[in-house]
Amino acid sequence: LMFVFFQVKSEGPKLVPFFKATCVYFVLWLPTSSPSWFSALIKCLPIFCLWVFLLAHGINFLVSHRSASRILAGLIFSAVGDAFLIWQEQGYFIHGLLMFAITHILYSSAFGMKPLDLKAGLFMGLVCSSCYAFLYSYLSGPFTYLVAVYIALIGFMGWRAVAGMQLCNDLWTWTKLSACIGAMLFMVSDLTIALNKFCFPVPYSRFIIMATYYAAQMLIALSAVESRDEEDFRKRS
Repeated sequence: LMFVFFQVKSEGPKLVPFFKATCVYFVLWLPTSSPSWFSALIKCLPIFCLWVFLLAHGINFLVSHRSASRILAGLIFSAVGDAFLIWQEQGYFIHGLLMFAITHILYSSAFGMKPLDLKAGLFMGLVCSSCYAFLYSYLSGPFTYLVAVYIALIGFMGWRAVAGMQLCNDLWTWTKLSACIGAMLFMVSDLTIALNKFCFPVPYSRFIIMATYYAAQMLIALSAVESRDEEDFRKRS
């Protein structure tokens, strides 16, 4: 409990810019019908703040902790993907899809392959297969296979995040829980995008997509700081 309190106290102030940038996005609520570089900046600003959040832990930390540097790289590709999706009606949706596919590969690599937890993998596989089976009849052209690949990648990322959350033993950490919840929220966000784009209008879709997306990215960014904070906590204890 003391360690969790220390985490909140030490990491909270570094996230203030992210929360402010997120509020700016939702307060301005710029129309998607008229994409511009300004609307792209406002949309990407919370992700830029998460770059700064990770960089604030020091370059040496990022260099020595591969998982943290991979999450930072994922956030960079995410921002590029966000920018592409501003112009998705102008033909850049696939470009955004590719950027986020790379993001999920980087996040999967950051979460690692230990513990394996095949049961979690099987469960995630069933969930993703069910989602694709539902979407399949609505898809056509290249989206038939592009969406399949994307779902496989985000499902794999979700599996690696869930597998890391060992609630029943001493391997449990608050950052692994953070990664797990973040991955699940990312999947909710992307599923909402898919339903709204390919199947039927989802009520309040933009709010659901962006709220879950920003929360997911924040939690995944938080999951990168475990090693540094444990070292600091031991020094202060």
